[in-house]
Amino acid sequence: MTAATERGLAEAERVELTVDAVAPGGHCVARVDGQVVFVRHALPGERVIAEVTEVHRGFVRADAVTVLDPSPDRVEPPCPYARPGACGGCDLQHVAPDAQLAWKTAVVREQLVRLGGLADAELDRLGVQVEALPGGSLGWRSRVRYAVDAADRAGLLKHRSHEVVPIDRCRIAHPAIQQLPVLTPTGTRWPAAEAVETVASTGGDVSVAEVRDGVATPVSGPTEVREVAAGRDWALPASAFWQVHPAAADTLSTAVLELLDPRPGEVAWDLYGGAGLFAAALAGRVGDARVTVVESSPTGADAARVNLADLPRVEVVAARVETALARRRITGPVDVVVLDPPRSGAGAPVVRDIVAAGPRAVAYVACDPAAFARDVRTFAELGWRLAALRGFDLFPMTQHVELVGLLLPVDTPDVDRP
Repeated sequence: MTAATERGLAEAERVELTVDAVAPGGHCVARVDGQVVFVRHALPGERVIAEVTEVHRGFVRADAVTVLDPSPDRVEPPCPYARPGACGGCDLQHVAPDAQLAWKTAVVREQLVRLGGLADAELDRLGVQVEALPGGSLGWRSRVRYAVDAADRAGLLKHRSHEVVPIDRCRIAHPAIQQLPVLTPTGTRWPAAEAVETVASTGGDVSVAEVRDGVATPVSGPTEVREVAAGRDWALPASAFWQVHPAAADTLSTAVLELLDPRPGEVAWDLYGGAGLFAAALAGRVGDARVTVVESSPTGADAARVNLADLPRVEVVAARVETALARRRITGPVDVVVLDPPRSGAGAPVVRDIVAAGPRAVAYVACDPAAFARDVRTFAELGWRLAALRGFDLFPMTQHVELVGLLLPVDTPDVDRP
């Protein structure tokens, strides 16, 4: 035991350690004489020299700055900024593509066991596995927000920091975004901006806006962009929410329909519905039955009204989901529900109100495994079960993963689904 470990690790201190399992947040877990260390830029089984970046009560954070015994899954990061002390946008560039999928699958399983209360055998039955999307690991991100530093240069932030790292280009950005004259190597400066927002839509539009005092002001390209998904064209403000991977909208809407299997005549809810992607997919299946979209963002609700105007049985409710349910702005009975909450999850009150409305099935689209697992536990406490689960790597090179789960009352028998 060294003097350092006897007194606890200090910030900027370097220590040799052996890395254990993956953990949420793009880290692996290690221990130094009982002290928990969350290590970035490492892989399970590696022996590394790690530099402590943060000290907290009960744990520390660190970066692997030297790899002594590399994992066979280690690769050279394709981006020179994906390293300790540089850009924090990508967590897994040092991990081979197949190993990234295995990493994310392990995190999903761990969260569902620890927070969701599921047993390993149940996860084995569900066949939990994260799937790759077409297009590869680079050049996929169709929306990039660059921060601007004190020298008026655009770049990306360090991990867990407000410090801006000036870059030449972002390797995971869409090729059309990489070609924009936004970043410092082109000579561009942004003296009045706090951020620069870029969009390359699936419809071929490319847009740039600078953000001043929280307001986006167009710089180049259209203020309204065209997206293509679910067999439809979508027109929405460049600043509106849309999935950042070009294949994501079709992938998720297809998975929702396959798992939920909506039928003609079934009443449907699309909660946290955004511009109405899932509502449009549902409307194509339920025929003349009512489909209700609930969206709190005025921009999203307006986009849904415009884009779904040809579907007269679709109603758009501009409200927070919990408010719409609690104040009975939407009421049951309902047959099928699509639940696509923000990263924080739906929460127990929303889950309880959904169950009380009596749907036969819920498709839950989740961007955070921990929040999803907590909501799965709440469903279970109310007599529901996770009947199917699919995972998608919508965000290659990063820690993030998207899930689509099917929740059913416990007495509902399983049916064959993809």
